[in-house]
Amino acid sequence: QVHLMESGGGLVQPGGSLRLSCAASKNTVNFYSWSWYRQAPGKERELVARIFTAGRTNYADSVKGRFSISRDKATNIIYLKMDSLRPEDAGVYYCDTQEDPFGTDVWGQGTQVTVSS
Repeated sequence: QVHLMESGGGLVQPGGSLRLSCAASKNTVNFYSWSWYRQAPGKERELVARIFTAGRTNYADSVKGRFSISRDKATNIIYLKMDSLRPEDAGVYYCDTQEDPFGTDVWGQGTQVTVSS
């Protein structure tokens, strides 16, 4: 089973940028989808961005135009570039992947993002 590990979280001021990384333990080039979710204290986990095998992407309305998901097939790393960060973007960000459309979700351990002045 593939394992995922996120990195790149931290403290950033409003308006700043961060790039999160999600490293997979094995070749995932043919996996169905990779996603970034986030969970703020007291709130449900929500989908932030998703990229599919063919490269199609989906974004939550709240991050469109500010966040960008991408993947490096050679290194099996998924990225989430976050610009113009807002306090409401804070939370634990989780990486997720599915090997096929009906497969089990595989989650990373999460990385904390704090947006504060």
